[in-house]
Amino acid sequence: MSRETATATPPETASYDGDAQRRRKAAHNMRAARERLTSAVGLERSFELEFLHLFAQYRTGAAIPLFVLAAAGGGVASFWLPVETAAFFFLVIALAMGLMVMLSRRLLRQGEDEIRLSHWNRIFVIGEALQGASWALLLQALANAPAAGSDSFLLFVALMASAVTAMLSATLPAAVYAGMLPLSIVVLMHAMSTRSVDAAMMAAMTISAQIFFIFLARRLFSSALATLRSRAEKDKLFYELEEAKANSDEARRRAEEANLAKSRFLATMSHELRTPLNAILGFSEVMKDEVFGEHSSATYKDYSADIHSSGQHLLNLINEILDLSRIEAGRYELNEEALLLSYMIDDCRHMMNLRSRAKEQTIKALIDPSLPRVWADERAMRQIILNILSNAVKFTPPGGEITIKAGWTSSGGQYVSIRDNGPGIPAEEIPIIMSSFGRGTWALKTAEQGSGLGLPIVKGLVEMHGGHFQLRSAPREGTEVIITLPASRVMNALPAMDVADRQGGADDVPNKRDRRSGGAHAAA
Repeated sequence: MSRETATATPPETASYDGDAQRRRKAAHNMRAARERLTSAVGLERSFELEFLHLFAQYRTGAAIPLFVLAAAGGGVASFWLPVETAAFFFLVIALAMGLMVMLSRRLLRQGEDEIRLSHWNRIFVIGEALQGASWALLLQALANAPAAGSDSFLLFVALMASAVTAMLSATLPAAVYAGMLPLSIVVLMHAMSTRSVDAAMMAAMTISAQIFFIFLARRLFSSALATLRSRAEKDKLFYELEEAKANSDEARRRAEEANLAKSRFLATMSHELRTPLNAILGFSEVMKDEVFGEHSSATYKDYSADIHSSGQHLLNLINEILDLSRIEAGRYELNEEALLLSYMIDDCRHMMNLRSRAKEQTIKALIDPSLPRVWADERAMRQIILNILSNAVKFTPPGGEITIKAGWTSSGGQYVSIRDNGPGIPAEEIPIIMSSFGRGTWALKTAEQGSGLGLPIVKGLVEMHGGHFQLRSAPREGTEVIITLPASRVMNALPAMDVADRQGGADDVPNKRDRRSGGAHAAA
């Protein structure tokens, strides 16, 4: 039987999975730390590369609007500057923009492995500084313009150039500072050289706006970084799910192969094991019973009895393994017929009386006499009851009591309950003893002999009948095993026949038909 059974393997598997997960996390952290140490800005290489790509995409995508903006700025500047001077500054700004667009397209054409991050960071920072310097030259020319009203346009150009730099260079914070620095220098120099209130206010407004733009660029950078990290975590999760699915598929394939190998082994070894075992059992029984005469030594008789009992135990173990294998593989065939549970219980109780009397145990049976027959497999039902009952006898202490009940369920089915007043089973051990080849704490202490397959076989056979298996137990409160069969397996009695109608002759049939037709006409 198998209340004594089941060594649990899940904790070992869980520990292995936990170690593997910790190793993967440590490797990921080490790789991320190595990338941050070799990075120019302290980020992982993938993030820094993504920021460079975003910078280049922003620059190439805004190339035409920036050229239009520069042309408009040069055209408006011609109101305060000579046309040739305004055209020259527009050309300088356009060349700086064209250089940035060319560098950005070159970066986008390179492969990820070919890009040197620190090199391109320096190039883009220098390029942004040159572009800021080109706008600063225009500001310097406007500051030195003799015509009135140029200060307002100077402030507009400074704010516009700062805003464009902050928006397009937000993914490279160093480029933001490099692009705004020349503008700030020109505005401050203009305020210091003129020493006027208007120039000081303009410088204060420009510096304040640039501080705001820098703050906004930092927020955009943080938002982009958070988005990249979230996407990286999602990609990592998808990768782990794919890896887990691949491992699961591989494990399932190996399990199927192992199950197939097990089935082939059992099918092959069943005959090979049973044949010599039957010979061992037969000859050991002959020697144990001293059929051909008494042994010269009484010890030989004891040895023969031990050989016979050990062989019988091994044969039972082989039979249980084969039964469980057939149940798990869905190849256990039920030879169903009409059975009385009361008769089955009395028979099993009679078979276990010898063992229970040896331990001075009492087996009580409380069976509802109105139970009809059920449609079930006789061998399977006998094995179910015997396994549970032998388990109860095995673990109930001497002088204990075992109660067998059978009756109706609330849904119209039938149940069998076997309860003992033994030591009981802790709640945490119930899942363990329901697995194959395990042993509970009490079984280990008492060293009770058993294969550990009884309860799994019982549960499988009950479920094959469409029934339900339930085990209730607690320490020092005993154990109760309940099996229920569904109402569909109960063979209800047929309704009684109307003898009077059967006794009527052939002449009565037309009369009945006439009465029915007459009633129909009357109703009409």
